[in-house]
Amino acid sequence: MKTPERLPLCDAAALQERGKAVVWDVMQWGRPARAFALRIDGRVFGYLNRCVHVPTEMDWQEGEFLDADRRWILCSFHGAHYDPTTGQCAAGPCGRGRLTPVPCHEQDGQVWWQPTDDIRPVEFDEIPPGESHGQP
Repeated sequence: MKTPERLPLCDAAALQERGKAVVWDVMQWGRPARAFALRIDGRVFGYLNRCVHVPTEMDWQEGEFLDADRRWILCSFHGAHYDPTTGQCAAGPCGRGRLTPVPCHEQDGQVWWQPTDDIRPVEFDEIPPGESHGQP
């Protein structure tokens, strides 16, 4: 299956410097996942919303990933700290791990994300393996 071209995510103005992230649904290796994008030092960075330490979503409220000083991406579950520009673990139980990047860029007032071989858009007629349409 061919990797899709870049896809629109949001208006660039929706991402304020070190503010609330935009969160969206993706499929990682055919399984549902969430991704997020935020603006740090004028650039847009995207990652899967999954802690390296324990595969759980990290935001303490929808789109809220940064610590009180707005310096680190902070996992609300166990307190792992990640560098928002690299996804590299900086402190806490994430060891030498790194968040899974989701390529994002800004162009002409729009933020775009680029699907990869393992992170793809949700197809609304797509049903993950082992799940049904709710039909008997």
